[in-house]
Order: sequence, then C-alpha cells, then structure tokens
Amino acid sequence: MQQYPVSAILDVCVEAGRVMLENGAETYRVEDTLYRIAKSYHLKNINVFVVPTALIITVQGEDGQDHTELLRMNDRITNLEKVSMVNDLSRQLSKKALPPKRVTEKLNNIKDTPTNFTRWQRNSAMAVACGGFTLLFGGSYLEILPAFIAGGLGHYLFEVVNNWTNVSFFAEMVASFFIGLLAVLFTTLGFGQDVNVIIIGSVMSLVPGMAITNSFRDLMAGHLLAGVAVLAKAFLTAGAIGIGVAIVLAFL
Repeated sequence: MQQYPVSAILDVCVEAGRVMLENGAETYRVEDTLYRIAKSYHLKNINVFVVPTALIITVQGEDGQDHTELLRMNDRITNLEKVSMVNDLSRQLSKKALPPKRVTEKLNNIKDTPTNFTRWQRNSAMAVACGGFTLLFGGSYLEILPAFIAGGLGHYLFEVVNNWTNVSFFAEMVASFFIGLLAVLFTTLGFGQDVNVIIIGSVMSLVPGMAITNSFRDLMAGHLLAGVAVLAKAFLTAGAIGIGVAIVLAFL
C-alpha cells in the first residue's frame, strides 16, 4: 500500500469530523467514522475523543511517534444527509484507501452541498407541523390556523435572531415570546379558543427533540460526557422557551 503523510491523513479525519459534527451527528458515530478512516490507512494506536464542541484524534506514525490534531467546534445545524454522505465515504475508504488530497476534495464537495430545502420551505413545513401538533395536544380545528401562523413565524424569527446574535438561547427566548404574543392576540380576536393549546403546538418548532434523542443515544452508547453535555443544551433550550412564554402569560 502506498504510504501517505500522517499529517495529511489526520487532516482528512478532522475534516470528516468537522462535517459530521456541524450537521448534527452523534458523538459516538463521529468517533467510529474517524476510527474507520484512520484504520483504512493502516495507522496504529488510533484514539479518538469527541464531544459536541471539540474532537481530538491521536495516531502513531511509521516513525513510532504520536501525532495529534484538535478541532474546536462552534456552529451546529441539522443536516443528516451530509452525515450519511460522510458515512458512505468512510465505507468506501474501508474498501480502498484513496489519496488524502482526493478525500479532502470529496469532503469539501459534501460540505458545500446546498440544502435541498429553502428557508421558505423549511418554515412552511414547521408551520404545518405546528398546526398538526395542536390537534395532537387536544386542540380543536379552530386552533390549527393560529398555531400554523405562530409556529411558522416564530421559527422564522428564531433563524433571523440566531443568525444575527449567534446566541441560540436568546433567539429561542425571543421566538417563544413572539409565539406567546401571537397566541394571545389570536384568541383575543376570536381566532381560536384555547391559548394554551395554541402556544404548546406553536413552540414545537423550537423544541430540541433531536438533541434529546442524540443525548440518550450517546448515554446508552457509554459516551457519558457528550450525552450529558447535549442534554444540558436541550434543557437550556427548554428553559429559554419557558421563559419567553412565561413573560407573555405573566403580563398579558
């Protein structure tokens, strides 16, 4: 097998980990993928440590020396398609190792792959889901339209504020406050009867369902630090939603 510089292989592993973490992959999945990539190049003593905000990979080169790279993560979104594409790439490498430069190009192509849905489509889907959740939580057909509007606009406001401030807690609190205001306004005008059902259905667009799911999957996989960290983030999101709604209900 052709030998490649250890630093180039580590760069490939780190870039693969970056793409996966940025797009919402579970930490145990990232660790397994990076291990498989490094193993495909016949590296030895592979150790991978991943938490939601960082990853560290250490391998032993042909010279017997340990080589380590660290990546600090800041932004995370949810795009499981890119996670799946990196997984597929790691399986290809397990069958046949490619030059690191070629793999890096493939990873850059995955990273630059545009999302399949526009912002308008995402918010429309969120609005439809919020209307459906209103019925699920015992609301009548009168609450569907208010929840549809409040949920869609609330999620749009969350994205705008989050992009502007880069503080998700503040964005979630503002969005939930806005949803509460709309719910109270709709019921005051006669569009809907139960303000509580409208609010509960509408804030489902902000509920961190995927974070909670990933945290329990990490915990069950034995990744206690990562699982607790993601679960804490989910609790912070829940707190932000509760604060925003509570302010509205307390004063209105």
